[in-house]
Amino acid sequence: MEEEKKEGPLERWKPAVSMVLVQASLSGMFLLSKVVITDGMFIFALLTYRSLFGALFILPFAFFYERGAWRKLDLKSLIWITFNAFIGYAVPMSLCFYGLQDTTSSYAIIFVNLIPVATYILALIFRMETLRLCTLPGSLKIIGTLTCFGGTILLSLYKGRVLHLWPAVVARYHQVVQQNASGTNQLRGTILLLASSFTYACWYLLQSKVLKVYPYKCWSSMMTCLFGGIQTGLVGIILKRDRKTWQLGWNLQLLTILYTGAFATAGKYSLNSYAVQKRGPSYPPMFNALSVVFTTILGSLLLGDAITIGSILGVILIIGGLYLFLFAKGKDLQCGDDREDKSAG
Repeated sequence: MEEEKKEGPLERWKPAVSMVLVQASLSGMFLLSKVVITDGMFIFALLTYRSLFGALFILPFAFFYERGAWRKLDLKSLIWITFNAFIGYAVPMSLCFYGLQDTTSSYAIIFVNLIPVATYILALIFRMETLRLCTLPGSLKIIGTLTCFGGTILLSLYKGRVLHLWPAVVARYHQVVQQNASGTNQLRGTILLLASSFTYACWYLLQSKVLKVYPYKCWSSMMTCLFGGIQTGLVGIILKRDRKTWQLGWNLQLLTILYTGAFATAGKYSLNSYAVQKRGPSYPPMFNALSVVFTTILGSLLLGDAITIGSILGVILIIGGLYLFLFAKGKDLQCGDDREDKSAG
């Protein structure tokens, strides 16, 4: 409480502004990635270049903030970081981008909001968390989880009436965009995006083990990006060896790689770490809904993504379930802290 009183108006707003920037960068990543993938860019080339540039961007920060920590890398740490890159980048991002190819940017980003809930489900399966149905937080977690998945099912199976929000000139532009867009497969895209969310949730559970083995966040993040880029690059070369597939020019593809590497990778990591340090681990997920709002509006305006009654209802259910879950999680943590204080007293 004393620290909060000492904080000036600017300091109090910094964590919130940081999280808004994170969600804006995430929206930009999905929108730009959708454009270049639709334009024919090979997904594994995008993943490889993005990850390698992200590693290059984080490297100076690792040298500055964790000077000498690279000397403490051993074989065990390298094995865990390699596995971390596979579970935390290569697999989930590949699934996510192929799901994005089959759907729209505003649809794909909704599944990012399912990651905290998926993490909780996996933690229950691996007995890292207890269900505790008899308690209020435990019951609210279950209700929030079921609400999220109910919203996902509604989003996948029901569309309803399309809402035409923009003037006729923009609508005609959308028709041209849709004619040039690649074919979509909503069901396949949904399955890929769900698989991506669950795989990414596995990464959160894995992080605790990685940080125990090698507790240096900047170097761990840099090495994860580096190995993730190498892994996706090897898979991409096996699938497509044509040089033209891997060539980059001064175009939107290069901009997408630089943007996603700098802002959606390195910038997101730094700002999330700052917000967690200032406000705790439950603070960043509270802003996840902003990325959905940003991407839905911009995707509809710039890319012609359809906004339907079904998509709005599904988003409301998913975001409502997520916030109910996060509220219960916060209460659970508060109760745990109170129990620790009582036992200490």
